[in-house]
Amino acid sequence: MPFDLDSRDFDVLTFGETMGLFYPDGHRGIAEGGRMIESFGGAESNVAIALARLGCTAGWFGRLGDDPIGHGICRTLRGEGVDVSRLIFTNKAPTGLMLRENVRGQISVYYYRKNSTASYLAPSDLDESYLRSAKILHITGITLALSQTSRDTVFDAVRMAKQAGVQISFDPNLRLKLWSIEEARPVLWKLAEEADFFLPGLDELKLLCETGDEQELLSRIRSLKTLTVVKSAGLQNWIVTPTSVTHVPFESIPRLVDSVGAGDGFCAGFLAGISKGWSAEMSVRLAGIVGALTVQKEGDWESLPTWREVEQLLINTPRVER
Repeated sequence: MPFDLDSRDFDVLTFGETMGLFYPDGHRGIAEGGRMIESFGGAESNVAIALARLGCTAGWFGRLGDDPIGHGICRTLRGEGVDVSRLIFTNKAPTGLMLRENVRGQISVYYYRKNSTASYLAPSDLDESYLRSAKILHITGITLALSQTSRDTVFDAVRMAKQAGVQISFDPNLRLKLWSIEEARPVLWKLAEEADFFLPGLDELKLLCETGDEQELLSRIRSLKTLTVVKSAGLQNWIVTPTSVTHVPFESIPRLVDSVGAGDGFCAGFLAGISKGWSAEMSVRLAGIVGALTVQKEGDWESLPTWREVEQLLINTPRVER
């Protein structure tokens, strides 16, 4: 019997590590002292927030410490309209932390995530009925890198989802502070082969394929059965299938304020388009608009746009100031 995707409770489910975030107010270095701003960040929760703001039904789960930072993250996600009903709190380990600074335009991130609660994510944390309630399961390579148990959890979740007809979205989100490219490469390719939508950046793809030659890159990803969207390929994005390559121009950016979160916004925009039944090309255009709006404000997730903001650009509606 075919699976009825229209009857699913969620457009997209995702899971992984979300950490407390602290960064200096202004463009000071951390070592210079002064006031720090508290927030949080995580690729998967950023995507979930972006999807909710775009009018999609989204859920995020994972492990958070039973501490003020963990509970603050939960409250904010819930307030943004993200389902957190499968979130697990534990007092056995703390919520991970990261510090970020932007000094003279150079962004640096320092992680304090070793032995954080998210690294203990295990297959037993999965709720198969919950996974089956989604149209799309979105995965990133960050979760694969955290620990062996979190890696096992990802592959178990993908297996459960595919058995239920749930489509798999995969952003490799390569983080070389978490693992070496030699360790990452076979694991990321294994999941790419399982995905319905593969969403690498061009620089990531060059590292994964061990080449900068465009034709070799295209040959490698065209061998996959998936629909691949290559982000940031010059001034365009590529849509690659086994039989075609389509180039979609970048959206113009009037001003760049903060590039953090742009890739997560792009992924969310693409998945929102797919969830709405749009073509791949229209979904990539939506993704580009979301990414372009995201970089014009500060914040990991605070800058992610609403559907109303995006729609104005989609239909070229002039903004009335007064």
